[in-house]
Amino acid sequence: LPTPPARLPYVPHVPPMALLGKVTATTFALEGPRCVFDGHADASDAVWLAVAFANASATFRNPRSRADVPPYKQLPTARSYMTLETAAAAYSCSAPSPPVLRVGGDTACRDQGRQDPCNGPLPSPGPYRVKFLLMGCRGPKAETRWSEPILLRRAVSPGTIDPAPTRRGSDVVVIASILASLGAVLATAVLGALGAKVWGSLRHQDLGTDAFTRRSYRTHHIPPALPQPLPPGCGCSPPGLCCSS
Repeated sequence: LPTPPARLPYVPHVPPMALLGKVTATTFALEGPRCVFDGHADASDAVWLAVAFANASATFRNPRSRADVPPYKQLPTARSYMTLETAAAAYSCSAPSPPVLRVGGDTACRDQGRQDPCNGPLPSPGPYRVKFLLMGCRGPKAETRWSEPILLRRAVSPGTIDPAPTRRGSDVVVIASILASLGAVLATAVLGALGAKVWGSLRHQDLGTDAFTRRSYRTHHIPPALPQPLPPGCGCSPPGLCCSS
């Protein structure tokens, strides 16, 4: 019987730092297992990523050789596959920090019929669990623990988007425009009324001045008033002029 692979305490995880497109509807980012397999790997060994639906990870069986690696196209039926074959030396402590891995990032192999490892888009939100597996010429040599469940984003169908916020926004704009128009009309009416009142007042003053002027210059039409004694308590101002009744 083959020797069981060494079980390592490392748990794969999505990078904690802010990252554009870290989790999408068909992909997710994963930190590379740097320094994880040092002491277990040889120069000819490769590190694979096993991907499984979260409820199928417990039944996943490590392949005995590269020829037995479950391909991406069997994910809907086998509920798991393996991908991202990488030389173990790329994850050693002496190697430069590996870039963040993207699971599901190869759209070209979605409809591929060949058996080569494929990193195709994930078909549903999942959730998924992943683990890294060190494979040698004689089969698996070491493996990490399974990750926590990773849930992808759900794509929103255009038909389910509620256009009500847009309508409400348009209604607000229309109402604001109407209120602004009414305010302008009201302001115009108020200004017009004030203008008419002021004009009438000025006109009235002009008419009063004209009448006084006409009365002043046409005194020959009015009989001269005879002097009248001042009534008791009636004052005259200035002195010498008396108020007429």
